Amino acid sequence: MILDHYKLTEQPFGTTPDARYLFASETHREALASLLYAIDSGRGFMALIAKPGMGKTTLLFRSLTQLREKGRTVFLFQTISTPVDFLRTLLADLGVQDLQGGMFELQAKLNEILVEQRARGERLVVVIDETQNLDDSVLELVRMLSNFETPDDKLIQIVLSGQPQLARKLASPNLVQLRQRISVIAHLRPFTAEETAQYVEHRLQVAGHKGDDPVFTPAALQLIAQHSEGIPRNINNLCFNAMSIGAALKKRVIDVDIIREVIRDLDLDPLTELPSETPVPAANMVVSRSQPKPHRIVLGFAKAALATVILFALSGLTIPAQHSNVVLADTIRQPSQPAVHPTVRPTVVASAPGQASQVVTTKKPAASTPVTATVAPATPALAPPRVKSDQQDRILVPPGVTLYQICAEILKACHTKELSEIHRLNPWLVDPNHLESGRMLRLPSAQDFADREATKTLAGISQKVAGK
Repeated sequence: MILDHYKLTEQPFGTTPDARYLFASETHREALASLLYAIDSGRGFMALIAKPGMGKTTLLFRSLTQLREKGRTVFLFQTISTPVDFLRTLLADLGVQDLQGGMFELQAKLNEILVEQRARGERLVVVIDETQNLDDSVLELVRMLSNFETPDDKLIQIVLSGQPQLARKLASPNLVQLRQRISVIAHLRPFTAEETAQYVEHRLQVAGHKGDDPVFTPAALQLIAQHSEGIPRNINNLCFNAMSIGAALKKRVIDVDIIREVIRDLDLDPLTELPSETPVPAANMVVSRSQPKPHRIVLGFAKAALATVILFALSGLTIPAQHSNVVLADTIRQPSQPAVHPTVRPTVVASAPGQASQVVTTKKPAASTPVTATVAPATPALAPPRVKSDQQDRILVPPGVTLYQICAEILKACHTKELSEIHRLNPWLVDPNHLESGRMLRLPSAQDFADREATKTLAGISQKVAGK
């Protein structure tokens, strides 16, 4: 689509390091000249250091193209983890079939190849890309390769290419001997605004663009230079997307509005601010209509019930029938401490259809005040049941209570059987520790658990719980 619309023969802003598209900016000319001169002078070790996307690999390909007439070239870019792997990779690129043996055998094979090339008047140039990813042990082996030499010449020339991390690695005390052997260090600087415009025009011409009509307006090129920070890879991404939009809109010229649209499309900041997938507390969560798997819910209730029973047993806290007015205290206060006034928070409770919503005021303890169980006389814990029918009892869940408290108060037991039955009657239940206040909760009839000691009628229990 882009090629036909803009009359191009190939994609001008591709992602591959094609040496034909190398733009000879001042910094790229200096780096290329430094590397070629050092290799031709037999300096042994050179380094090319630049930020990601500055065109290091493209520059290296151009230098290797010019050096192939004078000798053999090897370009290493694979992930190499050990010195033996490095030697095997190097020998494989040199055409060696037998890669068996250890470090000594592999170095002997490399030495034979270098001596043969020297006899033919050839030299070997090895370029190692992304050198900052190599382990120090591999870099130490690379240093030792400089020992392959004659009294008057180095048998192997090595170019280390990498990002700024390579400079920090070479400056470390562990690699001081390698650093001393590097005679030339070339680096690349970002394009200026003028160089950015020239770079874009250069790539368009290589791709077949002809004519006096520009593809990008001066204002668009200025914005590209500003947003790309003069980094070629960023320039390529902006131009490719801008030409794609321009072709879709049937526009021959890319203006500043299209560049702004591309910048918005490539901006990652809004994506990093998306809400996280952290689970919302059950008290504030809208319950989905899709039902969780029953066996997982029952298992979760059973584990929670067992933990509760163990906790009660360890603390010596029991709930006998004659003390059924156990509730949650809003705050804990020592006799010598002043009272802590809880924060009052209104909560809207949805009522049945046709009825007005209720506003229930709940108390939220201070952040530094823990919540625990204590005995408070005549404090209502559970609201009286609203409906009793079809072998089921229903209560309106009061604020601040758990399912275990309701089980203990109403059913006088809180085991797997009771919890499973309650979940069957209330599929919306997800967490027994977090009940929505004001929600109608269905409970199995007390008659279903007549074998439980001290089971009473629901009306009497509700009155006792309410402190009546």
